[in-house]
Amino acid sequence: MAELACLTDRSGGAKEVLPALEYLAHPVATLPLDGSSVEAAATADLVVVDATRDLSRAQALCRRLRAAGDQVAILVVMPEAGLAGLQRDWGASDFVLPDAGPAELEARVRLLAQRPEVAATDAAVRVGELVVDPVSYQVRLRGRPLDLTYKEFELLRFLAARPGRVSTRAQLLQEVWGYDFFGGTRTVDVHVRRLRAKLGAEHESM
Repeated sequence: MAELACLTDRSGGAKEVLPALEYLAHPVATLPLDGSSVEAAATADLVVVDATRDLSRAQALCRRLRAAGDQVAILVVMPEAGLAGLQRDWGASDFVLPDAGPAELEARVRLLAQRPEVAATDAAVRVGELVVDPVSYQVRLRGRPLDLTYKEFELLRFLAARPGRVSTRAQLLQEVWGYDFFGGTRTVDVHVRRLRAKLGAEHESM
């Protein structure tokens, strides 16, 4: 499940820009279509920019977002009549028409939201004194190795790579256990409880 930020000036918000969003499970934050939203939007998995009304403003925002980071995924929403104005120098990752269906939109979100910094499995994740090494599948806390199961490791790696961000049980099931998992959300609680126990009383709130 990806976190989306939609920059638009429409009173109906993101779902007025892309009605198909109503049928997707991804959480969407609607932000103003101006420069004040750039910093907040850049932390999302995917930024949706509304170019259905004002191409020049949308272009300027895309450029500012791209300047904020090369790894920001930007999806521009524009009518077919405006496609001639969409150029490489916008810095957009992809575009979609406003009337795109749920299946098409879901596919674009799924592909674009795989941000390089999240998909880079060879880099160790460090959060304070915790080090998660995806190459050796080892976790160390203050230099002390932790004995984790495979799913405990994957869950900890997912959470450690997103410090300070809230993840729902449904999101954790999808990202860690996968689409083909048929168990309930209770398994998330069980694994989190085990992780806290293995981190120890001093670090269980991590």
